[in-house]
Amino acid sequence: MSTTAVAPLTIQDAEALVTAAHRAAEAAGVTVSVTVLDAGGHLLAFRRDDRAVLISGETSTRKAYTALQLNAPTADLVDAVQPGGLFHTLPTALDRPLLFIAGGVPVHRDGRLIGAIGVGGGASEQDHGFASAAVTALA
Repeated sequence: MSTTAVAPLTIQDAEALVTAAHRAAEAAGVTVSVTVLDAGGHLLAFRRDDRAVLISGETSTRKAYTALQLNAPTADLVDAVQPGGLFHTLPTALDRPLLFIAGGVPVHRDGRLIGAIGVGGGASEQDHGFASAAVTALA
């Protein structure tokens, strides 16, 4: 069986994601925290503006982790965790709690998952837009 090598998410990629998300948030007049994880869930880059609420850093990290673990934008998962949803019991099944609020987006390269970005601090729809804009800018 042969496998095709896919370039991993680098620190430079992670810094570019953080910068793009912050620029999008600044353009909208929103203060956010941004977290970027590699495919193994390791922190590659993080930025919290001094004006951001302290919890936004934890929020952005958990959004990124959720997007990475489930390989899906967190905005697409909200209904799945409601009673009767596909993932209703999942948050208690993992070591680290997941966060099903829009703002976490997986990062792919050549069709493979290589990391995730999480944005916290704005309205959930805004956070999702900032994270998505950053991923689009990386491509």
